Amino acid sequence: MNYDIVLKRIYQEVDDEDGARVLVDRLWPRGKRREGLALTDWYRDASPSPALRRQFHQEAISAEVFAARYRGELRDSPENLLPLMRHARHGRLTLLSAARHLDASHLPILREAILQALHDEDAEDREPASPPCLAHRLRDGQAPEA
Repeated sequence: MNYDIVLKRIYQEVDDEDGARVLVDRLWPRGKRREGLALTDWYRDASPSPALRRQFHQEAISAEVFAARYRGELRDSPENLLPLMRHARHGRLTLLSAARHLDASHLPILREAILQALHDEDAEDREPASPPCLAHRLRDGQAPEA
């Protein structure tokens, strides 16, 4: 299944086609009032940890190291993706950030992680719960062999 997840700066205009608008920054964007943002949610748990964000912004680590560590954080806490996956399953999901350069922010990595988690979950749903031979025996009332 194809999912529509777009990235947008919080400072861009609200669009009727944005779908669920979720701010995924730990810090509130400067100069913005919540009323004018048409947010569905402000979800901090899927954003980089404060320590990782600080290291990256202070240029203590490279973009490659930041990306690898952030992927690790997402991998270690897959439950943090669940609310975003739910939004993506219901239509367009717009991930919002105050970052100036979205391509160099955490949003592309987050989008990739959400899409991969959705793909993995969809693949699990397509696999049979039991081998065909076992399903056939259960359907005919026979006990499975041990």
